[in-house]
Amino acid sequence: MDGRTDAWWRYGRELTAAAVIIGFAVVWRTWTGSVAADAKPPQPVATPESAASPQPPGARPMALVNGAEITTAELAAECLSRHGTAVLETLVNRRIIEQACQAAGLTLTREHVDAEIESLAKRFSVPRQKWLELIEKERGISPEQYASDIVWPMLALRALARGAGEPTEAEIREAFEKQFGPAVKARIIVSRTRAEAEILRVKAIAAADEFGSLARQHSVDVGSASANGWVQPIRLHSGEPAFDRAAFALEPGRISEVVQVADQFIVIKCEGRLPAADTSLEEVQPRLAEEIRERKSREASNDVFRALQEKSRVENVLNDPARSAAQPGVAAVVNGQPITLEEVRSVAIERYGRDVIEILITRTLVGQALTRQQQAVVQADLDTEVARAATSMGFQQPDGSPDVAAWLARVTREEKVPMRHYIEDVVWPTVALKKLVGGVPVSTDDLDKAYQATFGPRARCRIIVLDNQRRAQEVWQLARKNPSPEAVGALAETYSVDPTTRALRGEVPPIQRYGGQPTLEREVFGLKPGELSGVVQIADRFMVILCEAFTEPAAVSFPEVRDELYDDIFEKKQRIEMARHFTHLREAATIDNFLTGTSQSPPTAAGRTPAGLPGTFSKTDADELARPRSGTRQARAPASSGVVPATHAAPTTSGR
Repeated sequence: MDGRTDAWWRYGRELTAAAVIIGFAVVWRTWTGSVAADAKPPQPVATPESAASPQPPGARPMALVNGAEITTAELAAECLSRHGTAVLETLVNRRIIEQACQAAGLTLTREHVDAEIESLAKRFSVPRQKWLELIEKERGISPEQYASDIVWPMLALRALARGAGEPTEAEIREAFEKQFGPAVKARIIVSRTRAEAEILRVKAIAAADEFGSLARQHSVDVGSASANGWVQPIRLHSGEPAFDRAAFALEPGRISEVVQVADQFIVIKCEGRLPAADTSLEEVQPRLAEEIRERKSREASNDVFRALQEKSRVENVLNDPARSAAQPGVAAVVNGQPITLEEVRSVAIERYGRDVIEILITRTLVGQALTRQQQAVVQADLDTEVARAATSMGFQQPDGSPDVAAWLARVTREEKVPMRHYIEDVVWPTVALKKLVGGVPVSTDDLDKAYQATFGPRARCRIIVLDNQRRAQEVWQLARKNPSPEAVGALAETYSVDPTTRALRGEVPPIQRYGGQPTLEREVFGLKPGELSGVVQIADRFMVILCEAFTEPAAVSFPEVRDELYDDIFEKKQRIEMARHFTHLREAATIDNFLTGTSQSPPTAAGRTPAGLPGTFSKTDADELARPRSGTRQARAPASSGVVPATHAAPTTSGR
């Protein structure tokens, strides 16, 4: 990573912190909580705001879908429903800061903001426009939103904080050691309890070479566990002091006592030491000092903002029906100063209108198709689909019936999807497209392949992934001299260009038949246990494969699982056809989007691609067919490690 990239990511963290301050840290003194959703999905209903919206001028079209209008009022109501609360939080926070600036006699103009943006761009050696493009691409923030919601509040809070002090020598020394000091190469095992950690420590001491395997099997930290316990080199001051001290106290090959960090218990194995970087303190002191100043400024700004929040009185009108009725047109009151509903609507459309109008266009297209087929979606259909989704995702009562309440709790609370949006954006389109598509064929060949894929033998292999044929042949020559798991694992650790196979010494999850990777499967299942493949090309990668063994088929007969396999294949094929059908609806439509200034018309008959015709399966389709449903016996059939090298993906055609 070069200096510019490193600096960019450091600023990314600063940007994120500022966004948290401005967009999400507001404390509503008089906030009314949301009402918990019922287990039974409600019918979609218009919001009070949409019902009260005047038609002119809001009745003017924002889009035409096959001649049907989507009005400004409809778009505004949908944006307000979906994003009104988040937009209002941002506006309230800005208003709090504006009032503080007025009280302090501070004035920050657009010129100040532009100068700061220019300064930031220069700091990272990129042109201003390129800087704004990077912000938009990496953070999803438009230039105007960046200036209004990030840069201006950052400048204002910095001015209100009135400086944060200069860095001390000790702070600069600590920063230097953190970035450039010596480091410990280490693996870790993370446990939830001390007792469990102590047991794993004893096992690790008894078989130090098995530390990576113990981490992979037992560590609750997924990131390090998937890499056999390896973590980034540990430097002083990089994390919890007790953890750092324990790591630096170890000699290579030694294992630490159990170290508690927050609510986790960690065992560390020192795998070696890295010397300090060949950089003097004098060389980097100016940069380190500037970084410390920025951090202190951020912390001081945070403190100022929290203090402003504490003493502010904010009345949320938007989410309180009684207050909305008493104060029409008002969204919130900040220290006696109103924020209008129109302000919130306008900002919501500006920031989210392009995405929301696509949702409305999709809803209109599908509704028109239902009308043409003289079909309709009723509440019973929605209830059935929600119950099906609950079962499919493994949410079941003890008696086997779908646990709809638990599933909806997961969707609305854990996944943070409002009930209305789940019904309108997920359930309703699913039901509608199922009605439009109807049934799909499931052949005997489909069932046989699904059975083999799920319950048949799987190949345990080690794979070395290379990026060119010449290097692959060289590595193959080395592997051929000693085609043992240990030797091939060492070669994978040294030469594999795939980070996963390199970290796991070539180990990959057991490979199944008909899993969506036909070239790899054909090669693997053509090998005998202990046999080395030739150089295998998949897409732009070259692989050397050692077959270690084959697992035993699952003790499940085909008749036992035929119905389950049928339902699974039917559902997957139906989803594929639903996606194709919608693509066809979209391509065949006449759509004028006045918000984005774009239009489309159906292609001519001569140039039209039959998107909705069955027959050819894409790589995505093949992957979908190979994936077991959650909660089924297929999902519980021979387990894999969950780590799949990205380089295994390759274009394929299905033989289904």
